[in-house]
Amino acid sequence: MQKESSSKPVRCLLAAMLCAILLVSPLTVFIFGFNVSYPQSIFATFANTSHDQIVLPHSLHRDISRLQIQLGVLLEQLHNESSDSKAIAKFSDQVLHIAISLDKLADSLSRLYRNSPPAKAEMSNVDEDFSDPEEAEEQFMGGKVFSSGEIHNYTSPKQNRLIGKKNFLGVEAVTPSIGLACANMVTNLDRFMSYKVHSTCPDDWEIAQKLIVHGCDPLPRRRCFTKSPPHYTKPFSINSSLWTQPSGANILWNNYKCKDYSCLVSKETKDRRGFFKCSDCFNLSKKGWDTPTNKSESAEFTIDEFLGLKPEEIRIGLDFSLTTGTFASIMREKNVTIASSTLNLGAPFNEVIALRGLLPLYTSIGSRLPFFDNTLDMIHSTSFLDGWIGIELLQFVLFDWDRVLRPKGLLWIDRFFCHKEDMKLYLDEFNRLGYKPLLWRVVPKTDKLGDELFFSAVLEKPVRV
Repeated sequence: MQKESSSKPVRCLLAAMLCAILLVSPLTVFIFGFNVSYPQSIFATFANTSHDQIVLPHSLHRDISRLQIQLGVLLEQLHNESSDSKAIAKFSDQVLHIAISLDKLADSLSRLYRNSPPAKAEMSNVDEDFSDPEEAEEQFMGGKVFSSGEIHNYTSPKQNRLIGKKNFLGVEAVTPSIGLACANMVTNLDRFMSYKVHSTCPDDWEIAQKLIVHGCDPLPRRRCFTKSPPHYTKPFSINSSLWTQPSGANILWNNYKCKDYSCLVSKETKDRRGFFKCSDCFNLSKKGWDTPTNKSESAEFTIDEFLGLKPEEIRIGLDFSLTTGTFASIMREKNVTIASSTLNLGAPFNEVIALRGLLPLYTSIGSRLPFFDNTLDMIHSTSFLDGWIGIELLQFVLFDWDRVLRPKGLLWIDRFFCHKEDMKLYLDEFNRLGYKPLLWRVVPKTDKLGDELFFSAVLEKPVRV
């Protein structure tokens, strides 16, 4: 009796919530009046209307999306309810039936949105939203929602083929991932997701990268085919690809200032290549890596010096740098597998890494690393982190690196630089990790005014129990 009485407030609460949900949208009430189905004549009428005459209020899609979310919450609460009451089981089936009908309605409306040409007034230059994210957030919180039907298609929970049955992941539906900050970049994400399904994707990776850099990560998946370079040729074999200049025909150059590979390496184009960090990256050479250095003047360690710290223990790792894969190439020759994490900052960094037969990892500095805990033997980083980074962001980065490094794994900080007065601040953060310093060097950075320092170190992660 006690168990049954305790379930009554739950049933009353859920019933009240459902009634509140149904009052959100008059169209939903109309739909439910037809045995939880929607009249096909509504969409047939729209289908026979020209694109210029179609007027679909985006608030309709917004209301339906909210209903889907709230119904999902209801279903989860019902699923977690421990009562064996038949009334609750029946009520749960009714809510599930309503949720499925809403999914069908949302899908039909999405097709209409997708087939309608986007309003020109809603399109803007990519940089406009990014220049003032606070304004974009205010617009969203004030009621501005995504107009692309494909975003709603992507973000809606995807029920398993057998409704109500859990899959091998232990869930009845899969909810696709999307970055929280995407809500602050509505116009640009709508632009990214405006394409013809099952057709060729726009060559718009530059928009995608700007979204990622500004926190819209992960980006939603798309249902279109990536464009290929029109004159793509077979890549070089692994025996020669590491140190052979790749064919420019295997790169799409549309979004780069350089339009061929020679532009990336020519001294004559140095000031108009479109990138400035790692200016010699595309000259595929071992220069600077295999030469012993003067400890009193150089902040660099050689790879052999690094590997000698743990002979035959370093097998897999990450290079978190602005790179074309030279570090990974040398390590591969020494039987170490390295994933190279970088962005395409003005040049085809990721494409060149792949054409060399290496693994590119396309991630932003704000991204959580896609590795499980305690798995990597080493992490190397150079040219990405330096005195520009704030302390709190650095902490999140370092603790994520600590997460994926295995016990006794090595963290190689390579030529981190900042102003002299800031060095202690940064060193305190590295020391906070509690790692054992195996190599440590702080030297002046001599290519500027002399007010900056280089810091390099190899640090060993402790065993924590």
